[in-house]
Amino acid sequence: MINIKGCGLGLRSDFLLDVKNSNFQPDWWEVTPENWMYMPKLYEKAFEEAVFSRPTIAHGLSLSIGSVDKLNRKFVKQVKEFLDRYNIEYYSEHLSFSSFGGKQSYELLPVPMTKKMVNHISDRVKEVEDIIQRNLILENATYYYVPYQEMREVDFINEVLDKSGAKMLLDVNNVFVNSVNHTFKARKFIDEIDKSKVAYMHMAGHFHDEDSNMKIDSHGMPINSGTWKLLEYTLKQLDVPVMIERDNNIPPLETLASEYQQMKKIVKRVRNA
Repeated sequence: MINIKGCGLGLRSDFLLDVKNSNFQPDWWEVTPENWMYMPKLYEKAFEEAVFSRPTIAHGLSLSIGSVDKLNRKFVKQVKEFLDRYNIEYYSEHLSFSSFGGKQSYELLPVPMTKKMVNHISDRVKEVEDIIQRNLILENATYYYVPYQEMREVDFINEVLDKSGAKMLLDVNNVFVNSVNHTFKARKFIDEIDKSKVAYMHMAGHFHDEDSNMKIDSHGMPINSGTWKLLEYTLKQLDVPVMIERDNNIPPLETLASEYQQMKKIVKRVRNA
């Protein structure tokens, strides 16, 4: 659990300047450090007003926790400076890798689901936590192919969380997408994940690609009915904060606010049942 309550929304530059004059305010914001570390002056005041007026979580993109490259300690120190500057207590990242050979791809690439990788990631988690002086939170990522898979995704994640001591960001959409693409039962995954480790949850949209006959985690579509139903199922087992993450095809703030209210109603209904 984390010391943040209710429902959140990912803060994006696309609508940042509209926040101040809007009647809509989420319970909390999630921000991506890489997008705001060197923000233009145009956004600086509005950004500070937003994050200092609401609890805020940081959600990174390029930590590359599963990379075999040496940890980029300079980057991690920059993240810590960002977290400290804006009084952000919580920092989450992806259970994946994005760098190799010293180059950053900015793509979330799948890690081998092996015992060796469990040990490797656990060591890197502790190295990161020593620098940021905070508990690291890791998100289950979507994947379309996994090299050298020795165990199921849910078992791999549980072992990483247990050995590393990291907390979990449970992305409900990613569970839904992976369950369809890799033919496992999404509800069984929710049943089996170590829920004592879950800090908060993500909701997002995806689309179906006809050419590959796969679900694609785009974060650029409205949340679909299957993902909403999976959230409702998950909320019956987990009382943690949940938020909407929209990264592409970002609509006006009022559209996101409407989807946010839909999520808020589901959360309220389940928790008052």
